[in-house]
Amino acid sequence: MRPERMQKLKVAANSGENPGFEFLKECWNDDPALQIVIKKLLAKFPQWGIAIVDGVLVDRDK
Repeated sequence: MRPERMQKLKVAANSGENPGFEFLKECWNDDPALQIVIKKLLAKFPQWGIAIVDGVLVDRDK
């Protein structure tokens, strides 16, 4: 599971295309190793409107 998720996150990092809040949330909750990758993505792409608040992913549009 992790290799597929990691690949999708790499594509997002290279393209700047948001993989979707639900996908990011699922990765965040299921795999602590991917949290580091997600943190870097959110810092690189603040325009996605997703933040980390008290260790939880938050979508500002919801």
